Amino acid sequence: MKSLWKILVIVILGITVTLLIVPLIYPVPPLAGTVPEHELADPDSHFVDVNGVTVHYKEMGQGRPVIILLHGFGASEYSWREVMVPLSESGRVIAYDRPAFGLTERPMDGNWTGTNPYSVQGNVELLDGLMDELNIEKAILVGNSAGGEVAAAYAIEHPERLQGLVLVDPAVGNGNKGPLPQWALPLMSLPQMRHMAPLLVRTIAGDLGNDTIRMAWHDPSGIDPAVYDGYRRPLRADNWDKALYEFTIAGNPVNYSGHLKDLAMPVLVVTGDDDQIVPAARSIQLSGEIPGSELVVLNECGHVPQEECPDQFMTSVKAFLERAK
Repeated sequence: MKSLWKILVIVILGITVTLLIVPLIYPVPPLAGTVPEHELADPDSHFVDVNGVTVHYKEMGQGRPVIILLHGFGASEYSWREVMVPLSESGRVIAYDRPAFGLTERPMDGNWTGTNPYSVQGNVELLDGLMDELNIEKAILVGNSAGGEVAAAYAIEHPERLQGLVLVDPAVGNGNKGPLPQWALPLMSLPQMRHMAPLLVRTIAGDLGNDTIRMAWHDPSGIDPAVYDGYRRPLRADNWDKALYEFTIAGNPVNYSGHLKDLAMPVLVVTGDDDQIVPAARSIQLSGEIPGSELVVLNECGHVPQEECPDQFMTSVKAFLERAK
């Protein structure tokens, strides 16, 4: 019997050592062909330091209102390309890349001061700092998908700095808790997982990236092939894989959805009627939770109406901008 227990202990110890050590020594090849973010910039790109993070943004128009655009998961300022010009006819328009996306700097290994910049709270603080750096006293926020979550969180924390809020197919409310359940975050944050994570992230981005883009459209046949290239260009930036993992495990410990009833500024909720990512029913429910909010459901449109249905999108948003002045 003692020999059996001894063998069992040895087996358990062997499995434990394997699980703890092997992932740390497994060779993870570095990304090939990546460059610093600024080397991928366009002629109209701008960079500004906010809370120790170099933020990439683009700007059009002038005067008031100031309209700030927040993109969703896996996107960047590129996702606003169809509506930047028409929006600039109404005022100053700024589209920026949130941490882990686009050409904004990707801090690594906890190399940041204060709040985790990949978290929702970190995104709120970064947006507040960006407004300070760009001398913006008040703005109208337009947030798509996960960018809508940040926009709503900012509106709850800093209502005095907003003239209005536009939530576009937003990933807000209804128990939204981020890409991973809270119980999984400690496991995903282990050094072993962090070491192996780039391999997983690269596989997902390579195999599923284009499928996700197509899922965001009501009619994927309307996607110009150049759009895929535009979305994938940030995957040439240094550390994009590690940053995307940091974003995934940052979690969302703050539940803002219960405070939506407190929003007092003008609010517009826009959704495509065929959103396969955040169902239209969820956006309709969200609008009902925000007193006095307006709701627009766009026909034959998916998760990114600013790209797929820009004319319908602009009709509803421009009318709102006039009322929110």
